[in-house]
Amino acid sequence: MNNEIHILPDAVANRIAAGEVVSRPAAAVKELLENAIDAGADHIRLVFKDGGKSLIMVQDNGKGMSETDARLCFERHATSKIKAPDDIFCITTKGFRGEALASIAAIAKVELKTRRKEEPAGTFVRIEGSELVSQEACSMNPGTVISIKSLFYNVPARRKFLKNDYTETKHIIDEFERVALAHPGLRFEMLNGDNVIHKLEPGNLRKRIVEMYGAAYNDRLVPVEESTNVVTVGGFILKPEFARKTAGEQFFFANNRFIRSPFLKHAVDSAFEGMIQKDLKPGFFIFLDVAPTEIDINIHPSKTEVKFSDERIIYHILQSSVKKALGKFNIAPAMDFDRDTAFDLPYSKELSELKQPSIGFNPDYNPFHQEEKPAKSGGTGNVSGWKPQERTEREQHNAENWKSLYETPSFDSFETGGDQAFTFPAAVDFKAPSFQWLQTYIVTTLKSGLVVVDQHRAHLRIVYERLQAAAESQQSATQQEMFPRVFEYTPADFEVLKELMPVIRELGFDAEPFGTSSMVLRGIPAGSQDTDFAQVFDEMIEARKFNREDMLQFREVMLRKLAAGMALKRGVRMNTAEMETLLADLFSTSNPNVTPDGKPILATLTSAFLKEKFKL
Repeated sequence: MNNEIHILPDAVANRIAAGEVVSRPAAAVKELLENAIDAGADHIRLVFKDGGKSLIMVQDNGKGMSETDARLCFERHATSKIKAPDDIFCITTKGFRGEALASIAAIAKVELKTRRKEEPAGTFVRIEGSELVSQEACSMNPGTVISIKSLFYNVPARRKFLKNDYTETKHIIDEFERVALAHPGLRFEMLNGDNVIHKLEPGNLRKRIVEMYGAAYNDRLVPVEESTNVVTVGGFILKPEFARKTAGEQFFFANNRFIRSPFLKHAVDSAFEGMIQKDLKPGFFIFLDVAPTEIDINIHPSKTEVKFSDERIIYHILQSSVKKALGKFNIAPAMDFDRDTAFDLPYSKELSELKQPSIGFNPDYNPFHQEEKPAKSGGTGNVSGWKPQERTEREQHNAENWKSLYETPSFDSFETGGDQAFTFPAAVDFKAPSFQWLQTYIVTTLKSGLVVVDQHRAHLRIVYERLQAAAESQQSATQQEMFPRVFEYTPADFEVLKELMPVIRELGFDAEPFGTSSMVLRGIPAGSQDTDFAQVFDEMIEARKFNREDMLQFREVMLRKLAAGMALKRGVRMNTAEMETLLADLFSTSNPNVTPDGKPILATLTSAFLKEKFKL
């Protein structure tokens, strides 16, 4: 009987290992950047193309490798970082497993050029699918240049699961920024083809954050500092008002290594409790320094999962550090235990005589008489902000049905217990009175009783359906801007925005990428001139990060956000004609009861409810 168990060839074993180490181009970028840092480089340059699928190149000015090491580094479990078993428990370098280059070489075409400073020439090595193609001497400056081409060229099953170039580019930018944040004292460059995404000069952490995310972040940062014999906490948190719906700006670093830790994240979230809404997430750039013997990073090949020997203590120290930072900078109320005197309140020595207020009385005043006044917004009866459009047959039918509901309930019916509303004779031209309450709600009467309509949600439903119809028919009207606007974004957000450009244009925007991280806006959807587009685009980007569904579903999300930005706001005064137009337009929509995201638009006080309350 033949034996069935056998040892896999190295090429097969390397491809299997590559599935854990190199799941996508960004994972290869991370490994190469960390190798450059371990080599002592202070200037690192990353170039990639097509989301890293066709090319990833990392160039550094580190110590380089000898001719023998240049070939040996592609073997499995070949590393210069550890030599004895105990070294695993006191790791101070980025890499140590000796798997990354072997895994990359198994599923890509790799070219390595390297030279040590003391050697006259460098070494050029070419490997494809773990097979050595060539090795020869070359002329180059001290350091290392490694190029990865045609990633997953020999693993088509893995290659087909890669996302589009925009998505893979965003992941590469994320990995690059994590490494750059962890080492603000190093010079970094990042290019997508010929486009420079980042060019970061050495400095302190604050400077690095501002360089990467924009000058506005300088005023958003609150320092966090705490030193104990267990852990040293440093870095910054963002002020509570800059909390976001996604966790885009949440960074933990342990010994200058980016890590993921729900445990530590909970500590920060609890420190912000009561200061931000529950659905928002605080931003932070927090660094933890612990003794290498007190942290285990050998949990997963990605090395982003770690365990601390004193997790509970670190949790409470971190939580306390964040609370202290919030209180120290007058963001959270802090008690002053040193003050033992009462607060000094200004007062006047001479008290003026109190005068009895005079009360006027107008005998001709009628509280039930309504006087139409023009709205402050300058409206002329069309609160929706667009020119009147022809209604479809269905919309006209709904609008006519709405008008037929303007029938006042008879007071006699309450006394007799009947539920039939009194109908005025046809000769009487009666229109149900509508009035605005708190500049937020429209109150009117229907056959069923009183109806209270939320003016913002009502208008949101109207705008949404008209935007939806225009987008589906590809006839979105665009209003050209007299002066184009330019919006600045971080490189990662800019990649998301470029991915969204087809949807943005479909909604009626005349916009296009501008430079390396900006968008120029030349036209806007008709009727949206009062919209805060900076907020709309920010919410689009955040929603896309949170929801990676197909673009058709995402277009619906964007329609809702754009409609919310264009809709009439609460607190705007409306005249009678504007209220009538809004109500008629609302009841010509397909669903006047709820907003596109399911929130109620109106509430009804039925005659039965009123009779019960008044015990009639």
